[in-house]
Amino acid sequence: MTETRWLDTVEMAAWHAFLFAYHRLEKRIEEQLKADAGLTHPQYEILVKLSSLPDHQMRMTELARGLVISKSALTYQIGQLEKAGLVRRTDCPGDDRGVLAVLTDEGMECLRRIAPAHVEVVRKYLIDRITRDELITLTRAMGKANQAMQATG
Repeated sequence: MTETRWLDTVEMAAWHAFLFAYHRLEKRIEEQLKADAGLTHPQYEILVKLSSLPDHQMRMTELARGLVISKSALTYQIGQLEKAGLVRRTDCPGDDRGVLAVLTDEGMECLRRIAPAHVEVVRKYLIDRITRDELITLTRAMGKANQAMQATG
C-alpha cells in the first residue's frame, strides 16, 4: 500500500487559492447570468458552444462530451433552454436515435445581449487581475491537469 503524499504548505496554499477563486468567480458569473437573462452558467456555455458552430447545432451526445457534463444533466439544461425558446431539439438526419440541439434565433440574440456583461465579469475578476505571463502559465497548468484527467477517463 502506497503512503499518502499529503500537501505541503505551498501545495495547500495553491489548492486553496484555486478552489476559493474558482468558487467565487463561479458565483459572480451565476449572479450576472441570472440577473441578465435568467440563465445558469451551464446553460450559457451550451449557447456559446452552439453559437460557435457554422450551423449552430450539435448532436446531444457530442455536446455533453464537449461541455464535460453528463447526458442527463445536458438533457435537463436543454429542456430549460427549450422552454425559454433559446434552443430546440430535432432528429438527427440519417440516425433515428440521434438528437440535435439547435440554437434558435432567440438564443443567438440572447447570447449577443448577455455576452458583453459575462466577459466583463470574467475580465474584472480574473483576466485583468493577472499578467499575460501568468495567463500563459495558468493555461499551461490547467492544460496539464485536463490532460491527466482525460487520460484516466
